[in-house]
Amino acid sequence: MTFNGLTRRSILAGGAAMAAGGSDLLGFAKAWAQASPFKPEAGAKLSLLRWKRFVAAEDDAFVATLDAFTKATGVTVTVSNESYEDVQPKASVAANTGQGPDIIWGLHSLAHLFPAKLVDMSDLCDYLGKKYGGWVPLAEAYGKSGGKWICIPIGTSGAMINYRKSSVEKAGFKEFPADTAGFLELCKALKANGTPAGFPFGHASGDANSFVHWLLWSHGGYLVDKNDKVIINSPETVKALEYAKALYDTFIPGTVSWNDASNNKAFLAGELHLTANGISIYVAAKNDKKDFADDIHHGYYPVGPVGKPQELHLCYPAMIFNYTKFPNASKALLAFMLEKEQYSKWLSGAQGYLTHLLNAYDSDPVWTDDPKRTVFRESSKRSLPASGIGKIGEAAASALADFLVVDMFANYVTGREDIKGAIASTERLAKRIYR
Repeated sequence: MTFNGLTRRSILAGGAAMAAGGSDLLGFAKAWAQASPFKPEAGAKLSLLRWKRFVAAEDDAFVATLDAFTKATGVTVTVSNESYEDVQPKASVAANTGQGPDIIWGLHSLAHLFPAKLVDMSDLCDYLGKKYGGWVPLAEAYGKSGGKWICIPIGTSGAMINYRKSSVEKAGFKEFPADTAGFLELCKALKANGTPAGFPFGHASGDANSFVHWLLWSHGGYLVDKNDKVIINSPETVKALEYAKALYDTFIPGTVSWNDASNNKAFLAGELHLTANGISIYVAAKNDKKDFADDIHHGYYPVGPVGKPQELHLCYPAMIFNYTKFPNASKALLAFMLEKEQYSKWLSGAQGYLTHLLNAYDSDPVWTDDPKRTVFRESSKRSLPASGIGKIGEAAASALADFLVVDMFANYVTGREDIKGAIASTERLAKRIYR
């Protein structure tokens, strides 16, 4: 059952957020609707598919956003939620059949699987960029194809290091290691103490892709070069795989089958003491286990032999499909979502789980209200696109969706293939995609 596009559960979940700031948001929304350059079509009704939330307060703020938008514009919005793994196939079906949600809010380079099926959003992105200090480079990398904006990056989820401070100190480290050599020694010591680390080698669209691309890039390996020539068969890739195997041997059992929720559950259950994730683990612990939350700290991925950060964080672009009957209403909703009076409340609700891609939000109080959030502020600026040094396009999006790099690491660390075989298999598949 929906009411103004919201489920009854969502209305109840959003009640607290609306009570705290809903009236102010609605007042802004009404004034914004009058002044906005994006005017919805008469009788517009929108459907939006998004990834399932990991922070309840973010969902509350999102519900409040949609409620205010509907009351101010008359445009109803129906929302459906899917896991990371299920958003991509549903988006592909929509693109191929010409029917489905008006807006899909997905992951990484999803829009580049079908750029010709999407509405040009250049007017919207230019409007927001000029108003809010410009876009970070990552936004333009993901957002543009053929010189136009095909999607709008709503936020980034930083896959930062989450660790138990007491466990790291017991392992002999006063500070979290800044380089990969020290990081390996820490993981060995954590295993010896019965407080292991764990990172996914399974088909976890968010966490596994972030982890294995850091492994590869931090050692100087890449799937393709700047001209999209496949270069995975390199000494740097060999070093990355050898390092990954040494790490894997220290991990908690079962990481090869992990999905995007597995490390959250293991960490909060006390089985896991170091992983990479968004801030959702800390947020969940703050709500239920204060002493546990006090022990959780965050850091950047260690720097590898290349000598500079080489990270992949989860960018969430929203795209409008060109079969929609309501392109103006779709743009209006996305514009409203990123206006300061609304977006700042949303960032606060996300509690660091979402990071902005518009420079003006660097100074948002969410990043300093709790010092444990501050590292997440840099997620959008520290991240390479999912293509690495290659071109964002359909080939890069396909390689990511097919888990080429994830499977290469998983096949080697588990012994399914030797190092030459794992690289050769990946090279063969990559050349097929990049032919």
